[in-house]
Amino acid sequence: MSIVADRLNRISPSQTIVISTKARELKAQGRNIISLSAGEPDFRTPDNIARAAMKAIEDGQTRYTDVAGTPALRKAVAERFRLDSGLDYTPEEIIVSTGGKQVIYNAMMATLNPGDEAIIPAPCWVSYPDIVTLAEGVPVIVPCRRENGFKLTAEELEAAITPRTKWLFLNSPCNPTGAAYSAEDLRPLCDVLLRHPHVWVFTDDIYAKLTYDGFRPATFVEVEPLLRSRTVTMNGVSKAYAMTGWRIGFSGAPVELTKAMNKLQGQSTSNTCSIAQAAAVEALTGPQDFIGEMVKTYQARRDLVVDMLNEAEGLQCDKPEGAFYVFPSVKACLGKTSPGGRKLDTDEDFVTALLEEEGVAAVHGSAFMYPDYMRISYATDTESLREACARIQRFCKGLI
Repeated sequence: MSIVADRLNRISPSQTIVISTKARELKAQGRNIISLSAGEPDFRTPDNIARAAMKAIEDGQTRYTDVAGTPALRKAVAERFRLDSGLDYTPEEIIVSTGGKQVIYNAMMATLNPGDEAIIPAPCWVSYPDIVTLAEGVPVIVPCRRENGFKLTAEELEAAITPRTKWLFLNSPCNPTGAAYSAEDLRPLCDVLLRHPHVWVFTDDIYAKLTYDGFRPATFVEVEPLLRSRTVTMNGVSKAYAMTGWRIGFSGAPVELTKAMNKLQGQSTSNTCSIAQAAAVEALTGPQDFIGEMVKTYQARRDLVVDMLNEAEGLQCDKPEGAFYVFPSVKACLGKTSPGGRKLDTDEDFVTALLEEEGVAAVHGSAFMYPDYMRISYATDTESLREACARIQRFCKGLI
């Protein structure tokens, strides 16, 4: 009899972590590796935020906090929701968790019964389907067409809803495509949801501050306040404030659900790190100009990467509205053989050969429920990006 529970056999290790780990192993062997696989800003956490953490230590803020987060942080989160999107959440409707991933896990574990369905537009972040599966739900993957900007349409949503549907996930801007939804994009989806009052919405807005060319993303409750009573609005400090390692995510949701998530968290991790919470208060309430400077840098990197990838033989790369990823098609490269002699039957074959032969780490599209593509993160320095794209061009040119 195996000591490992059966439920773990139904999920897979995070593919982004697997690729990043392999890249680190090759680098430790002395290989010149450029990793474009991790979804992590390369910027330092701003100094004012770091100083707030150090002051919290000096002031003795090193004890347990409320499970849902300190009153100061929940108040700051509520105010940030109001300032950024006009959302009116009270501190009692806010929970702070150990990263956005725990918010998702809490929400699914607190609500899904066996057989309940969660609609997940694809391409999607790798963890959504596995978290739903772990909670004994059924992930319903809805492929979104490239010609629609990889965005879910009202017709696709309507067709996916069944009497067992409990959740719709929406990530905007999206990991891995960078596609972002405007208010005009969300309005038809809201109209569908108003016709199906049994469907709840989980909106993952973790990249909402990272958009380009003046694009303004919207969120569901902002567009349709009638959905407030069945929506979880999730965000955090990891991406916009370069605080991935601090592990702070949060959500606004109806009190009943927030209490259920709090109950679950109280029997798992309890509160998040008190020092990280103090830093997050400063992030949300302090100067915000750092974000604008970071966005300018990301936009320049995005433009460089899109241009260079479109010069690579066989690749097609659209320009995304947000996040820090591009999602080029590698379909025209499949069926060929790499310069090192590897047959490229799948997108995973493509990224494996690219890593082993050129030292560039990317993530295959199948990991995001969308084969024949790959995800590249441009959250790294410009010169490394330029060199990585030159290697990709060389790799593609050598395919036979």
